[in-house]
Amino acid sequence: MFNKILIANRGEIAVRIIRACRAMGIKTVAVYSTADRHALHTYLADEAVCIGPAPARDSYLNTTAILAAAQGTGADAIHPGYGFLSENSTFAKLCRDNDIVFIGPTPEVIDRMGNKSQARRTMMDAGVPVVPGTKKGIHDVDVALEQARTIGWPIMIKASSGGGGKGMRVSLSEDDFCEQFSIAQRESVGAFGDNTMYLERCVMNPRHVEVQVIADTYGTVVALGERDCSVQRNHQKMIEESPSPALSEEVRAEMLDAAVRAAQAVGYTSAGTIEFLLDDQMNYYFMEMNTRVQVEHSVTEMVTGTDIVQEMIRVAAGDPLTFTQDDITYRGHAIECRVNAEQPERGFLPSPGTISQMHLPGGNGVRVDTAAFDGYEISPYYDSMIAKIIVHGRDRTEAIAKMRTALEEMVVVGVKTNLDFQYAIM
Repeated sequence: MFNKILIANRGEIAVRIIRACRAMGIKTVAVYSTADRHALHTYLADEAVCIGPAPARDSYLNTTAILAAAQGTGADAIHPGYGFLSENSTFAKLCRDNDIVFIGPTPEVIDRMGNKSQARRTMMDAGVPVVPGTKKGIHDVDVALEQARTIGWPIMIKASSGGGGKGMRVSLSEDDFCEQFSIAQRESVGAFGDNTMYLERCVMNPRHVEVQVIADTYGTVVALGERDCSVQRNHQKMIEESPSPALSEEVRAEMLDAAVRAAQAVGYTSAGTIEFLLDDQMNYYFMEMNTRVQVEHSVTEMVTGTDIVQEMIRVAAGDPLTFTQDDITYRGHAIECRVNAEQPERGFLPSPGTISQMHLPGGNGVRVDTAAFDGYEISPYYDSMIAKIIVHGRDRTEAIAKMRTALEEMVVVGVKTNLDFQYAIM
């Protein structure tokens, strides 16, 4: 097992990983930007190293500074969390080249599944259902238009290197296709430095259902159930729950089996998520694979009783999973709400500032993952999430009631939040 792990992240996920390491008796190193000098993760870790100024490109995306911090503190491994460098194959390879374990899949697998058009081809070959669309990446708008005519409208135009809704546009007819393709391609170049696009038949009003998988280096792949992430704004998830209220037991079993096949097809190790679109006829289609731990992993932990972060660490250290598929049982229902510093009534504009006072909810079956506290500054440089509230109940009705109570109890003074908006949805 590792002696010391550096966490290449910030906020609640950095705190989450530090706590998992401490429970396992592993020392931790926090890295921070100048804007995060007094952030919670810097106090909880055994050591903390400043890696640059506030902009993420100069700090949390600064691979040279992060690797130097790991080598200078004698860290055996790096956990990237989510976002930032978590799906950066170049960084994963740099870790390997410097004899530091990257806690996640191999760089080759990240590359294979991170390129969305290549991932589609892999899933087709593995017999996993995919939305009808192109099998290869497209760079030219005229070629794209020819392909679109064979697929049929409406069409979803996507960036091969995309994520978070960037480089994604819907074309409703041939009349708007070229314009939408060009806009999406420009967004892709701006956000990812890649002009490779692909096309899919647009599944209208789908549900977003994803399967959590985890795999070790001995060939064991376990599905930890599904999460329904259909409540979103601007392609960003707001509310996640498990199990999905939309699935029959038959479709659930098929979807979990497909997710395991998908992970096996690429020789996956560590925690990952297979994301599906579900239409109103209960047809499901592979959308993408996230080769990292996700924000909403907490929901799965609540219904399965597993610790996904600890399992990721064990797998990276060369240990087998501590459970098999037969050991996994699903208990009750869990829901997560992301509490953000934003203004729903103004198009979800971020609301940076200082939290002057905060009260967190509690009680039986209530979990709050956060790095915020009284006096905490919500920086304009990073994500606006303040906290994740996760509740667990005997069934969905009880979980919704608990979440309403938790949202009522939570108090955040000093910045605007989406608490009232989340409560209205509940």
